[in-house]
Amino acid sequence: MTKSNSQLAVAARQFRRNRLAMVALAFLLLIVFACSFEKYLTPYDYDVQNIRNRFAPVSLKHICGTDQFGRDLFTRILKGGQISLLVATCAVMLTAVCGVILGSTAAIFGGVYGNAVMRFMDVLMSIPGMLLAVAVSTALGTGIYKSVYAIALAQLANLTRVMYSSALTIKGQDYLEAARANGASKLRIIFKYVIPNCLAPIIVQVSMRLGTCISMIASLSFIGLGVQPPTPEWGAILNTGRQYIRQYWPMVTFPGIAIALTLICFNLVGDGIRDALDPRLKR
Repeated sequence: MTKSNSQLAVAARQFRRNRLAMVALAFLLLIVFACSFEKYLTPYDYDVQNIRNRFAPVSLKHICGTDQFGRDLFTRILKGGQISLLVATCAVMLTAVCGVILGSTAAIFGGVYGNAVMRFMDVLMSIPGMLLAVAVSTALGTGIYKSVYAIALAQLANLTRVMYSSALTIKGQDYLEAARANGASKLRIIFKYVIPNCLAPIIVQVSMRLGTCISMIASLSFIGLGVQPPTPEWGAILNTGRQYIRQYWPMVTFPGIAIALTLICFNLVGDGIRDALDPRLKR
């Protein structure tokens, strides 16, 4: 098979045909770029206070206004997006690694180990994800890294079950039987044959879960269990701004727009990746 006809190339062409997903990807890249280089895009520091300039109106000098301590809101929103994207990416990557390993080993090894892993995932799935994240955050405490662990655990069951079901579908394939006949160990079969052939649904799940994780970290910070002040985060900025919502609307409007736009972009990109990797949609 030539490079142009490879699975990745076909999926990329299919994705490029989805104009809505391409627009969402462009907006998402712009958001990631702006949040990553916030110190070069604004002349203000996110933590420098200027009480004399508190609650400044939206203007060319402060395009999103200032907060109750006179800090530039646009700078804090960009910095908060940097924190949110970092937490969401780390949580999804941790979940993906653990879910892929647990799901594939449970499917291939089976027996008591496989049943134990999947019954534990059933227990996790019986608890709503946000409630589980709140419980873990309460137990571990607040902070960026602890929020990563809480969100990763809340998302673990779904990715593990997706990997488990994908691995079961190829467990009896001829090339796995040939590998066993050649003396390959189960671990070699898992990492060389099972995981590479089950990556498509995992990639889709990862792209979809990024938006969910951003929503969860914003929710945790909003209720005081995520990122703590003075470190800015979209949910924390919303939590602070809700007490001023009647007097000063920018503190809740602009962070809310940032969260909504990012979630929409992630969902549209995830839908595009799912459609691109669906063999039924390929021509």
